[in-house]
This record gives sequence, structure tokens and C-alpha cells, in this order.
Amino acid sequence: MVTISATTIQIISVLISILAFAYAAWLFMWVKRQPSSNARIEQVGALIRDGARTFLRKEYLVLLRFAIVAGIFIFIFLPSPIWNGNIGANLIMVIAYFAGTIFSAIAGKIGIEVATIANIKSAEAAKKGIKLSFMAGFRGGAVMGMAVVGASLMGVALVYLLTQDGTALLGFSFGASSLALFAKAGGGIFTKTADISADLTGKVELGIPEDDPRNPAVIADNVGDNVGDVAGMGADLFDSNVASMAAALVMASALDKTVGGTTYVGMVFCYAALGLLASIIGVMCARIGKNGNPTNALNSSTYITTAIYTVLTAIATAVLGYEWRIWGACIVGLLVGVVIGIATDYFTDDSKKPVHFVAHASKSGPAFTILSGMSYGLLSVLPAMIGIGISALAAYKLCEPINPALSTDFAMFGISMAAVGMLSIVGMIISNDAYGPIVDNARGLAEMGNLGDEVLEITDQLDSAGNTVKAVTKGFSIAAAGLTVIALLGAFMSEVNTAAAEMGVAGLTGFDILNPMVFFGLLVGAAIPAVFSAMLMLGVDRNAQRMVAEIHRQFNEIVGLREGKADPEYNKCIDIATAGAIRELVPAGLVAIIATLCVGFIGGVQAIGGFLTGNIVSGLLLALLMSNAGGLWDNAKKYVESGHEGGKNSEAHKAAVVGDTVGDPFKDTAGPSLNTQITVVSLVASLMSTLFLAFSIF
Repeated sequence: MVTISATTIQIISVLISILAFAYAAWLFMWVKRQPSSNARIEQVGALIRDGARTFLRKEYLVLLRFAIVAGIFIFIFLPSPIWNGNIGANLIMVIAYFAGTIFSAIAGKIGIEVATIANIKSAEAAKKGIKLSFMAGFRGGAVMGMAVVGASLMGVALVYLLTQDGTALLGFSFGASSLALFAKAGGGIFTKTADISADLTGKVELGIPEDDPRNPAVIADNVGDNVGDVAGMGADLFDSNVASMAAALVMASALDKTVGGTTYVGMVFCYAALGLLASIIGVMCARIGKNGNPTNALNSSTYITTAIYTVLTAIATAVLGYEWRIWGACIVGLLVGVVIGIATDYFTDDSKKPVHFVAHASKSGPAFTILSGMSYGLLSVLPAMIGIGISALAAYKLCEPINPALSTDFAMFGISMAAVGMLSIVGMIISNDAYGPIVDNARGLAEMGNLGDEVLEITDQLDSAGNTVKAVTKGFSIAAAGLTVIALLGAFMSEVNTAAAEMGVAGLTGFDILNPMVFFGLLVGAAIPAVFSAMLMLGVDRNAQRMVAEIHRQFNEIVGLREGKADPEYNKCIDIATAGAIRELVPAGLVAIIATLCVGFIGGVQAIGGFLTGNIVSGLLLALLMSNAGGLWDNAKKYVESGHEGGKNSEAHKAAVVGDTVGDPFKDTAGPSLNTQITVVSLVASLMSTLFLAFSIF
């Protein structure tokens, strides 16, 4: 057995993060070196890049104002009110909060810059076949994967190295989560405003192709892929990864103080660093043949990374003398994540029966498209919910016997390590996820650049794989968020009990559902995800109606637009999507945060326990339903467009487009924003736990 201090492991974690950044830089240069000579594609690509940068700049200016206000409140009240005299702790907390916000913003910015180059390269590469086009898209996504996970591991390691304080980590995590919440919501509203408007006016009304350059919304649609599915998703998974490590480190720190030493803090960093290393190796191994299947290539790279991580952590556990039961909890989380991904794949892959059944139902009209898709979406929730439950239960029971005197503490730490395990290969997950919008853009660029039917066929194949894998990665990230917030519930109890001991009052041992205060919190917490989702989707609805009206105006007023003899005013649609998304992104996030504060100050820590429990269960169910149903409708439409059930412009196709339109805000706005919402309210509860304990009406 080799003894290495936790500080040394943290330094090694920073070095592995630097390695990830170096590899990301190499991947970026490889993508940039790929040839691109089509003037039309360069022109459209520049419009997409400028639109994405403009939106991100305006969004970040709004979020800067929110961050400044939140930072002032944090400085005054957290971790304890400033008038108690401990100004240094409050200053550390606010610095950690701003650091989390900045790191999260950088993750989104890197994604935008890479994706808007990789989409052009992937479109042009399709002229030479599927292999090079796939590699341009995947390696573009991998830049994001390496940068996001490198930044999250480095950020957490540096904050802990400098502060040695688990509460400061929660502040860092809250900074990442709050920005991710608004970035995901704003990007989701933008992208689905444009997507819905382009589909309804283009495909349904005018019968023109998906990415026809005559459609004024087509550039806004491509911009949306980047600001929603790249920048928003990058911030989202950055937040999930940081939150899982923060929750584990809060409990690890408490355990180390109780038993002595720094073993458990070192273990968290060791396993997280090995996850990033495994992802680097997995990305290096990703390949596809000249006639290969892109879906299989993406999935096999995930399985390879999983296997590498399992072996590396087993070796580290043996060499460093870590507790095998905790390793077991970590691997349970990882394997359940993969199983949830496979279950999601079954319900969303266009080669599986649910997609075929929904496509067939579309022949009878859009009502049957909606009914069948919604039903399969509801069915798809069960495997994932059971998987999350099994992983939490297995991790709890595995780690409970480690120390009989601290059985609950070790059991909750086991759950937090299962979340770390599930997110251990998040570098590969982000690479796969970011690949999706890159090749989606590439498909649009290929059509607008008139690269021919053969290129369109290749980019359609890549896009279909991106949709399938994107649904899998969304299921994976939602499940990981579920485990993370269960771990954050443990972190909340740990923070409450620490404060209770200092105040000389009783702490928490659990939450009794028969306690009316807990039940009150439970009901309110369960309702918040529904309200949050409704506000986001109504934002899409209002914004899309404005854009549809603008598209109609352009087709009516611009002479020669229908015939392709005049150019549309693309910027008008980009401006509508940007203004609407900025206007709609803040209220939904504030509702979730304000509701948490109200419940805490009304019912105290018992009510917050119920609130978090209800929020977790309701949020996970709705997130899985909407992400999976949306992915199912999207691929049912693509399945019909590929020539099945009557093909393009058939009645089944028109119905499938309606289904896809309903599914768009499900899968790309509300669904993926919900896992960030449950993380944010859990972090708010943990950070405010001392105040809720000291000041509540009941």
C-alpha cells in the first residue's frame, strides 16, 4: 500500500486538468486544419458564429447583473450574517461563488467558438465520405468535453486547496449552477423558438426543405443549436460535475474530521481525476470506418471509457489502500448510468420499435403522434427512476457497514460517490453530446451550400446518430443529477447538523413524512418543477409566435423570396429569438430560488427537507419524460423523412413534424433545464441551512 496525501492528489488533479486542456488545444488545431473552400458555407457559417456570439454576449451581460446582486447577498449573509464578525469567511464564499460563475461561463464560450468552426469543417469533409466528417464533428465536441471537465476538476481542486472548506465548495458550485440554470433556460428558449418557427412555416406551410436558405428562420435555427445545445449544455454538465464533487467533498471532509486523516477527501479527487484521464484515452480511441455506423462509434467509445475507468480506479484502490466498498458504490453509479443510457436509447433510437410505432401512428394524424409519443415517454421514465433508486440503495447498503458508529454518514457518502462515479466519464458524455449540434449544423450548411444529395445523405446519417446519442446523454445527465441531489440532501443535513451543534440545538436524523411541516415542503417542492417547465415552454410559445409573424411578413413583403431570387432578412429572426430568450430566461429561475427561500423561512429545515425530496422526485420524472418523448418525436419525424410510412410531404410526415414541434421545447428547453433547477435549489438549501435553522416562522 502506498500513502499519498490528499494535497498531493489535488495537485495531481490540477496536472491532469492541464493535460486535458493541452489535448483540447491539439484537437481544436486538428479541426481548424481541415479544409473548407465553399464560399457560401463560409458566409453562412460566419452568420451563425456572429449570431451565437451576439446572443452569448447579451445573455452574459444580463447574468452578470444577477451574479453581482447574488454576490452582494452572499457576502452579507453567507455562511453567516456579516454582523457576526466573520467577514473573512463571507469574503471567501463570495469569491468562490464568482469563480464558479466565471468557470461556467468560460465553458459555454469555448463550446461556441469550437462548434461554429467544426460545423463548417464537418459539412465540407462529408464530400470525402462519412469517416472524416464524423471525426471533424466528434473532435469538435471533444474539445468541449476536455475543456469543461478540465475546468470543473481544476476549479474544485484549486478552491479546496486554497480554502480547505467544504462550504466554500458549495459556493463555487452554486455559482456554476446558477449560471447554468439561466444559460440552459435562455439557450433552450432561443433554439426552440427558431426551430419551431422554421419547421411550422417551412415544412408544414410551404413544403420547403428543413434548411432551405429561403426560410428567414433557418440561420436563427442553426445559431440556436449552438447557444442551447452547446453553450447551455456545457454549462449544465459543468454544473452537474462540480455539484457531485462538492457534495462528496462536504461529506468526505466531515468524515475525515471525525475519523482523522484526509483519506476520503483524497479518494474523491483521485476518482474524479481518473475519470478525466479515462475520458482523454476514450476520445483518443474513438474511430469510424469508411462505411461505419456513427451511432455504434459513439456508443462504443463510451463503453471503452467506462471499462478504462473501472480498471484505473480498481488499481488506485488497491495501491492506495482505499475502501473497496466505496469503490463498489462508485462503479455501481457508473454502470447504472450506462444502463439508463441504453434504456433511453431503446425509446429514442430510430432503429427501435417505439420510434417505428409513433411514425406509423402519424399516418392517422397528429393527435395520434402526440398520444403515442407521450405514452412511450411516460413508459421510458420507469427504467431510469428504478436505476437511480437502485444505485442509491446499493451505494447506501454497500457503505453502511464500513463503520458501525458512523453508518449513516458512510452510507450517504457512498451515495455521493455513486454520483461521482456516474459522472466520472462526463468528458466522453459531453464529447458525444456536443457532437450532435455540430453535425446538425453541418447538415444545414451542406444544404445551403448545395453540396449535393450524397453529402446530405451522409450528414443526415451523422445527424440521426447525434439525435440518438443526445437523448442517451440527456438521460445520463438527468440520472446523474438525481444521484447528485440525493448526495446534496446529505450535504444539507451535514451542514444543518454542524450549525445545530454550534447553536446547541437538536440536529437532523431524517425527515418524517407524517410531520405536517415536512409534508407541506414536499407538496410545494413537487409543484415547482411543473411551474418552472410551464414558464419556459410558454416563453418558447410566445417567442415562436412573434417569429412566425415575422417570417410571414418577409414572405409577403420581400419580392422574389419564395422563388429564391431575393435573400431573406435573417438578422430580424435572430434578433427576435435573442430578445425573447433574454426576456424570458430570468423569471423561471428566480421562481425556483425564491420558492426555496420562502419554504425555508416559513417551515425551517424540516420543511426544506420535504421540499428537496418533492423537488427531486417530481423534477426527475418530468425531466426524463420530456427529454425522452422529445427525442422520440424528433427521430420519428426523421424516420418518416428517410422514406418510411409515406416519406416526405406525406400525411404521416406532416403529423410527425407537429409531434417534433411539440417535442422541441420538451427535450431542448424544459427537460434538460430541470436537472439544473433541482441542483440549484438543493445548493440554495445547503448554503442557507444555518439561516433556515435560526430564522423561521414555525
